[in-house]
Amino acid sequence: MKIKNYILYSITFLMFWNFGSGMAQKKLSGKDIIKKSQQAFYYAGKDMQAKVLMKLISKNGGERIRELTMLRLNMKDSRDQKYYMYFHRPADVRGLTFMVWKYTGRDDDRWLYIPAIKLVKRIAADDKNSSFVGSDFSYEDVSGRDLSDDIYTLKKEEKINGRDAFVVESVPKQASSAYFSRKVSWIDKETFLPLKEEYYDKRGELYKIFTADKIENIKDIPTIIKRTMLNTQNGHRTEVSFTEVKYNIGLRDNIFSERYLRNAPRKWIR
Repeated sequence: MKIKNYILYSITFLMFWNFGSGMAQKKLSGKDIIKKSQQAFYYAGKDMQAKVLMKLISKNGGERIRELTMLRLNMKDSRDQKYYMYFHRPADVRGLTFMVWKYTGRDDDRWLYIPAIKLVKRIAADDKNSSFVGSDFSYEDVSGRDLSDDIYTLKKEEKINGRDAFVVESVPKQASSAYFSRKVSWIDKETFLPLKEEYYDKRGELYKIFTADKIENIKDIPTIIKRTMLNTQNGHRTEVSFTEVKYNIGLRDNIFSERYLRNAPRKWIR
């Protein structure tokens, strides 16, 4: 009897545990999922360094290249961040630097240094939806959108490219705060990385599609190392590849300053 009771108890416990685990996952809201996705996509590690190759490809197949180094630092005890990008080529943008101070709950600060005229230009908050150096990504796409700016709805769960995913719709609380009227995201259930995103314009028509084309583990951190943004309305697309990705390398806060906008920190951007 004791053995029988023990077996029954064990089965009951396992059934309860599995049921409880399933319920815990089902209780994730759309906002919970996007928060986890932003953490996985934009906040991995304490800091990050990478070489980035951008290919700007026209509908007819013409290509333009942008090669840069990206540095990113997460600020302690907050979701604030700092980004620094130094352009290596082509020659007409060599030495161009872009910097973001990303805040939670308010507009980010963004600066662009133009070496040809030795000018530091402040990018206005209203320009965050403008094209980033002629690509199909906006300035905001580069560093991410504030979680509090949108309303999120978990629409369904389905497979995409063989991966189980949550499908979440994001709608801006203020229409003027975004270039899209809504966004639909397929978020990997395991890694919480965005596998695909569809952006719809103000008329409700499909405008842009983001895809995660290649994901690798770097120091056990799932990382999208190749991604594409396609403008479905004009056929233009931007393909971005990340190489030499490094996490937790000890970046310091003073790198992300106007001084280094004008004089790049050679140790980190070579």
